[in-house]
Amino acid sequence: MTHAAAPIAIYKAIEDVLQKDQGRLMAGLVSRLGDFQLAEDALQDALISAMSHWGRSGLPHAPTGWLMKVAYNRGIDRIRKGQSETRKSQDFGMVHPSWTNVPDEDPIPDERLRLIFACCHPILGEKSRVALTLRTVCNLTTREIAAAFLDNDVAIGQRISRAKTTFKNAGIGFEIPEPDAWPTRLNTVLSAVYLIYTVSYVNEDRSDRDLGGEALFLLRLLNKLCPDDPEIEGALALVLLTEARREARVGADGASVPPEIQDRQLWNTPMIEEGRALLNTAMERRCPGPYQIKAAIADCHMSGPTPDWQQISLLYGALWPYEPTPVVALNWATVMAELGEIELALKKIETLETDLRTFQPYFAAYADVLVKTGRIHDAKEAYRTAANMAQNESSKRFLENALAKLEIENPIDPAVPF
Repeated sequence: MTHAAAPIAIYKAIEDVLQKDQGRLMAGLVSRLGDFQLAEDALQDALISAMSHWGRSGLPHAPTGWLMKVAYNRGIDRIRKGQSETRKSQDFGMVHPSWTNVPDEDPIPDERLRLIFACCHPILGEKSRVALTLRTVCNLTTREIAAAFLDNDVAIGQRISRAKTTFKNAGIGFEIPEPDAWPTRLNTVLSAVYLIYTVSYVNEDRSDRDLGGEALFLLRLLNKLCPDDPEIEGALALVLLTEARREARVGADGASVPPEIQDRQLWNTPMIEEGRALLNTAMERRCPGPYQIKAAIADCHMSGPTPDWQQISLLYGALWPYEPTPVVALNWATVMAELGEIELALKKIETLETDLRTFQPYFAAYADVLVKTGRIHDAKEAYRTAANMAQNESSKRFLENALAKLEIENPIDPAVPF
């Protein structure tokens, strides 16, 4: 006898599927229905159907398989309704036939990497490729994607919509290209996967999605699919070295802890060893690239009793030709300040204000350098701005602690007349 499921159990089951398997569901649907928007709409139809069907019949043995089967059928229904009678059979025949009678229990093949390569087709501009990947494969919200690009929600939403239309009109297939076509897509694929990890890093206390694990999985898959590629090895090393510090990133008071003062006993040693081995292997190939350089910077932050600031500065100089961006300039300027070139660092940071006025780390870095120059009042204002813009609670608490320390040490701002 089948027992009805309580609404709370249904919500929980759907939440679990979306957190763990939405990327796989979308990848399978897009590759078979051949249309991004159709796949999204079909999955939404299936979720609505699940609410009523599971309420009457109980939770299925394999909710992900059930949703895939129903979403696929809803997609076929939409194709039939949207086309004239003379086109129905032709369009239906273009859809992958193996999903017409999929049992609920069948495992869903993992096609996320296939979908990422499809999203990164050179017919799109690089920013559109990455945005479409983040939206489709990882279900990031438009706001999250806009924050990652330092852009506004409306512009990113329009960009994603245009990208979907471009794919539909061009009739592009959803396949991993032959190896000789990889160079036109690989850099964008790595950018997309690393941005997935970055969003996880920034929003880790506000999301139930394991985006960090997703990024690590995809990079390992890329490394297996295309072994001996130094930039894939560099990107994987970068994520491993960063992820190795996860348990030490937040202190007992709930505030974030900079790498140089973290409790190293909390670092994941096997992950560090794996990351360093990958980095060494990549560098021995004598084919440098931005991800190898960024992995080396991460490694230098973890070396010795304190970061190797001199080497980090040299590495930012090597990174600049690959990524001459305001964010790299900001990071390089903060390193200059650590090396004692405070006035030079301050001038550089102030030139970046227009480009980075919506980038919270800009104000945190600015505040830190202002303190070093003795401009306490301006530093307090920058810390307040940074704290108000913080994207997670641990960063907010760290900045509030820094501001509180300044208030105690300088109850009267020396820059403010009285």
